[in-house]
Order: sequence, then structure tokens, then C-alpha cells
Amino acid sequence: MMLIFVQVIIAYLLGSIPSAVWIGKVVYGIDVRQHGSGNAGATNVIRVLGYKAGIPVLLFDVFKGWLAVFITGFFPGQGMSPDQLIYIKIGAAVAAALGHVFPVFAGFRGGKGVGTMAGVGIALFPMPLLIVLGVFIAVLAVSRYVSLSSCIAASAFPFIVVFIGGERHPDLVVLSVFVAVFVLFTHRTNIMRLLKGEEKKFNFKGGGKK
Repeated sequence: MMLIFVQVIIAYLLGSIPSAVWIGKVVYGIDVRQHGSGNAGATNVIRVLGYKAGIPVLLFDVFKGWLAVFITGFFPGQGMSPDQLIYIKIGAAVAAALGHVFPVFAGFRGGKGVGTMAGVGIALFPMPLLIVLGVFIAVLAVSRYVSLSSCIAASAFPFIVVFIGGERHPDLVVLSVFVAVFVLFTHRTNIMRLLKGEEKKFNFKGGGKK
């Protein structure tokens, strides 16, 4: 039990590393949460600071989600069943996502978790994640709304996991549903703005300081 607790805490702390906040403050001298959408995520970093800052933030957010799940395989697993090992990976995945949204290192004000959940998807559902990425890119290209693209891709995720990826483990299926619900929940204000026609479209040229 202690081993599980330690792994979940490590995953949460990894998820809590606020790359958007730290890069903004250390390199550019601003808190991105006080600009643009007020979100500590890659999209807002690109909007406020440009691609030079936003791409590293995105890559790191994906990496920390993947790493949080991946490192569970390095802890002693003697005496654990395959199902128990899956539970640990699921716990780490959820903890990393919560860490990103509620980071202990940034006053519990983080991002929306899409990048981190993508990293989790790479670790647990690599093929379905690639398909979901394609859905995201297609919707973004047509609509130019990152939030809409994230919500549609996340909503499609559990169906892709089950019907295309062929996942049959009930707990992993539940996790894929959690991903969809989690992303929709963190984008609830964006959804309201979309319904009101007030959501800002993504500027592919980037912006911010060079």
C-alpha cells in the first residue's frame, strides 16, 4: 500500500511541474496566467509568448504525463497481479493530470490537462492516441478553436480506445472515459464561451514576445 501511495505522489509531483508558469517567469518575466486566457497551458503560452516558448511547454507537458506512467514499471512489483500493476498505472495517470490542473508548485492554478493526458495516452493507449491526435488536428484546421478541438477529440477518445484500439480491460476503458470527462470538465468555461460565440480562435502565426 505504501508503494502505491509513493508512486501516486511522485506522479502528482511530476504533473505539478508548471512549465508554462516557470518559463514565463524565468525567461520572459511574466506570469502567463495574468495574460491571454489566464490559463497555464501551451495554447495560452503560444498566444502570449509565441511558439518559442509554447512548443517547449507543450512537449514537456506531454513528457511528464508519459513519464508519470512509465516510471511505475521501475518500482518493485513482486507479488502484484497484472491487474494491480494496471491499477498503479491508472492511479499515476490520474494523479499526473490532477497535478497539472492543480499544481502544488504554482498555487494550485495550472492548465487544462490536455497535454499531460496526451502523455498518459502515449504510455497506455499509443495507437488510439495517434488517431485522436488526427481528430484534434482536423477539427483545429477547420474551426481554429483549440478548445473545441480538444473537447471533440477527448469525447471520441473512449470510442476509439474500445472500437478501434480493441481495449477490453474494464479499468482501462473506464480510464479512457475519465479522460473524456476530465477534459470536458476543465474546458467547461470554454464550452460556455463557444455556445455564446465568445471563444477566441487560434492564431496559427503565433504571437507574444520574440
